[in-house]
Amino acid sequence: MTKLSVNINKFATLRNSRGGDNPNVVKAAVDAELFGADGVTVHPRPDERHIRYNDVREIKKVVRTEFNIEGNCSEQKFVDLVLEVKPDQVTLVPDALNQLTSDHGWNTIDHQQYLKDIIAVFKNAAIRVSIFVDPIVEMVEAASTTGTDRIELYTEGYARNFLVNKEQAIAPYVAAAQKAKELGLGLNAGHDLDLHNLKYFKQHIPHLDEVSIGHALVCDAIYLGYENAVQMYKRQLF
Repeated sequence: MTKLSVNINKFATLRNSRGGDNPNVVKAAVDAELFGADGVTVHPRPDERHIRYNDVREIKKVVRTEFNIEGNCSEQKFVDLVLEVKPDQVTLVPDALNQLTSDHGWNTIDHQQYLKDIIAVFKNAAIRVSIFVDPIVEMVEAASTTGTDRIELYTEGYARNFLVNKEQAIAPYVAAAQKAKELGLGLNAGHDLDLHNLKYFKQHIPHLDEVSIGHALVCDAIYLGYENAVQMYKRQLF
């Protein structure tokens, strides 16, 4: 079964736009689980423009499913937070400072030794590690040498090309996923997956462990309701 992890960053973006505590991000995490999500994802950034570091601490206290923290492991503040909170999974993303959103995976060939070193830090703390990877077979092969437990396929390219040519859009992801399975890597996916393209992705990559979805799900929740949106995304994964 492919798990749905709801990224609640956008709840924090809305809260921060007015100050105060509405919407409450801890409640957003609790409700995601209540409505059927299999996990909760947060992506704290150094400027805390959406999820704040203390939010992560408070959310950890209430999550009863799986807690996934994404972020830039070149920031010592992020590393320290993950080691303090001890989530079920940490997803390492090669973001630049002040980056609007994640837009590429790791070059697992050029950064192989760095990834080996930082992944060992988290695994020594008994935290499962996933690393963001583009759908390139060679990058998946190199990822398998780093000690990571899983990779997360960066799916913006798939989402962007889905309406143009589904078969071409999915092809590199199928190849990357098959290679990951051959090498014994767990497989996650995320970025721009939505109600239009998620089912097709799952159908072609059946051995998918987890998808992390935030922006599209929260946008749909505005029109459809939060509980209904979570349930609709879950149904795409059956």
